[in-house]
Amino acid sequence: MEIKVIKGFKDILPPETKRWRMLEESAREILEGFGCSEIRVPILEKAELFSRSIGEETDIVGKEMYSFEDRSGDVVTMRPEATASIVRAYIEHKMYAADPIAKLYSIGPMFRHERPAKGRFRQFHQINVEVFGISHPMIDAEVMTILMHYLSIVGITGYTLQINSLGCPRCRLPYKESLRAFLSDHLPRLCEDCRRRTEQNPLRTFDCKIQGCQDIMSKAPIVSDYLCTECTEHFAAVRSYLDDLEIAYELNPRMVRGLDYYTKTAFEVVAGGLGAQNTVGAGGRYDHLVAELGGPDIPGIGFAIGMERLLLILPHEPLPRGPLLFIAALGEGLQREAFSLSYKLNRAGVRTMIDYEGRSLKAQMRRADKFGARYVLIIGEDEQRTGKAILRDMQEGKQEEIPIPSIFEEMVRRR
Repeated sequence: MEIKVIKGFKDILPPETKRWRMLEESAREILEGFGCSEIRVPILEKAELFSRSIGEETDIVGKEMYSFEDRSGDVVTMRPEATASIVRAYIEHKMYAADPIAKLYSIGPMFRHERPAKGRFRQFHQINVEVFGISHPMIDAEVMTILMHYLSIVGITGYTLQINSLGCPRCRLPYKESLRAFLSDHLPRLCEDCRRRTEQNPLRTFDCKIQGCQDIMSKAPIVSDYLCTECTEHFAAVRSYLDDLEIAYELNPRMVRGLDYYTKTAFEVVAGGLGAQNTVGAGGRYDHLVAELGGPDIPGIGFAIGMERLLLILPHEPLPRGPLLFIAALGEGLQREAFSLSYKLNRAGVRTMIDYEGRSLKAQMRRADKFGARYVLIIGEDEQRTGKAILRDMQEGKQEEIPIPSIFEEMVRRR
């Protein structure tokens, strides 16, 4: 019986892998340009890490995590998001001891047992940025700017930055009480999950995708009406810094983030062409998460970009280049020479391919064209006898003769 990939998972095949690599390489270049350093954290963590950080009442912890008991009897989880893992590493390795300020990024897979949909898989990939040790609202604006800049550089258009403030625990408490009272008046019309959320964590009702619940929540109290003075001033400052940078944004007072650790600034970037699940990147401030997970009282802020959704709206051109040179060698002896030359050229940074099967020149030319080679070097018995190979420029449709002993130096010059 044929074994197929698990539902909600997918293989990433050539040439699509080139698009993935472009996104990843662009992220590394841009994020390191903003002073971020790469961190790599394990896929498997103790389940407690996510229940404490994300929240027991969230759908992620309650319904979506891939958790199991390992052979030692520990309950472990395949990470559903990266922030908690990065915070755990920041605390465990006392990264704050040298300097509490740290700008980190990671790229990798996450796992949630959700219903697969357009741009949503059970193994999905994220680019994450986390900044620790800065409470000033200027960093909120900078983090959002990094996200917008990255999307612009990779060629995304037609997106909108939406922002909100979720307040702090001090001002969120009276807001939750007001929201719970509102929801209690509409309890019979809410779905089963939202009735449960009303008691456990009423903010989660904003995340419901059922239209009836969304209609009710459109009339619910908003958190911005309950912000304390400190949170009000912080959010006003964030907006002013975005204005200074001429970053366009929309206020979305009904936006909440799906994780419990967020405080104050929250933001999402939404794009057309994705349907109901139109968020490409999102994040916010989490000033108490480091302390809640056993570290010092150090603030944090970050975001995640969903790579699968990004790829759905990413322009298909330009893709990374094909080989610079394809060597079409005719005859077994010349194939061995081509094999050796290809190795030397690739080591010198000249992207080179050869044919291994001894096919006809016509077949080798088709193969070179298929892979988008800029040049084809033709070496047969006639070329060997004259000591000159034919170098055909596939873009210009021209060809020239190159002395065989000079091929290596000539192709290194043209790379």
